[in-house]
Amino acid sequence: MMEEGEEEVLLKNCFPIPNPTLYWFTKLVILQADVFYNCLVVLFSPFLFLLSLISETSQSHYQESKESKLTAESAVHAAAGVPSKLFRGCGVLLKKVFLGFLGAVHVCKILMLLLVVAVILGVGLVRFWAEEPVFIGERLHFDYTKAHPVAAFSFHCDSWCQGYTHQINYKKNVGVPVGHTFYVSLVFLMPESDYNREIGLFQVTAEVISRNGNIMARSSHPCMLRFRSWPIRTMQTFLMGLPLLLGIRAETQKVTVPMLKHKEDFPRTEAIKVTLIPRAGTDFLPQLYEAEILLKSELPWAKELVHRWKWTFYVWTSMHIYVLLLAILLRCSRPLILPVMRKTPSSTDIKQESEVKASSEQTEEKSSRDERYASVTLRRWRENRSKRKAMLLHQDMAETVVSSASSTKLTREDTGATLEDDDEDDTEDSESVWCW
Repeated sequence: MMEEGEEEVLLKNCFPIPNPTLYWFTKLVILQADVFYNCLVVLFSPFLFLLSLISETSQSHYQESKESKLTAESAVHAAAGVPSKLFRGCGVLLKKVFLGFLGAVHVCKILMLLLVVAVILGVGLVRFWAEEPVFIGERLHFDYTKAHPVAAFSFHCDSWCQGYTHQINYKKNVGVPVGHTFYVSLVFLMPESDYNREIGLFQVTAEVISRNGNIMARSSHPCMLRFRSWPIRTMQTFLMGLPLLLGIRAETQKVTVPMLKHKEDFPRTEAIKVTLIPRAGTDFLPQLYEAEILLKSELPWAKELVHRWKWTFYVWTSMHIYVLLLAILLRCSRPLILPVMRKTPSSTDIKQESEVKASSEQTEEKSSRDERYASVTLRRWRENRSKRKAMLLHQDMAETVVSSASSTKLTREDTGATLEDDDEDDTEDSESVWCW
């Protein structure tokens, strides 16, 4: 037992256990390198095909010219028919180059189609997986028939849309996804009238209402026009008199009020209610040209990362889908992307085929002749062997007959002698009995 424990310790010291994290990292790096290598091979395969065609044609022409120089007769015929062979070789070369170009165009077309399909699928998958931040800007209409005018913005436009909201670009079931944090701000377009300047401060309240009618969040902020003294207003009116008269510029101020921050969760948000409240001790409400609510959501950190790197995800997802589609196409329908061109037989090929066929026929005739000769000799040898066997069997039978006859004669003599001995023994026994 001690020896086995020492051997295990020595094996562990000599052969350390590899780190699985490092092993998987190396496997991933090797996989990416293989994918990149395969993509390069697929992209450069048409050009390699063209180069192989050109080299093959040049080698064939070199062999033909070398064979023509072996004999004088072939040299004379070659000298007489050099232009025709040259034109024929150029025609064959141009034909092969044209076919190679058509093959390259066909392969490029298939690869471009696969690339378009991969991009569409990759972008669609990333857009389905990633989320976009929500940005909504809608106008509000306050009800000044009440002591505290109210306006509401509803995400689903049901009971909260009774005269409070007016959506310019209406979309059904617009809402903030769960987990997003949204910020609400109000924008008031107010005239620079003496009435608004005399009112001064007024209060704006915003409430987040759930589908059950409960208030989930509430915020209240004061608001007023930006102050401008009488000399500044007079100077501004004097300088901007012409644009004011032409209607290019108006005597208004745009006031932005950040209202509240809320994280969307269950129960879901149904509406945002906005209320104007006058300053304490007064009943005067501000004059408004327009009121607008702005809602902007913020993604969680993981989804925000995906949103910021979405173009990288588009590229890598499309590339992986492209490699996968290419592998499936090469595995299932390889002739579609790499068509095999049949070679038309030339005169030299036909002559070589006829010579090979004649030589094969001669070898077949020779082999058949040898087989017939071998069969005849084998038959004769079998006949001689059967005759020798018959003679040997006849001699063996004669010897067995003679030996059987002599053996039967000896057995008869032995049986007679034994019978006589038995009779003598019986008589002696009977005599002994009578004497007693």
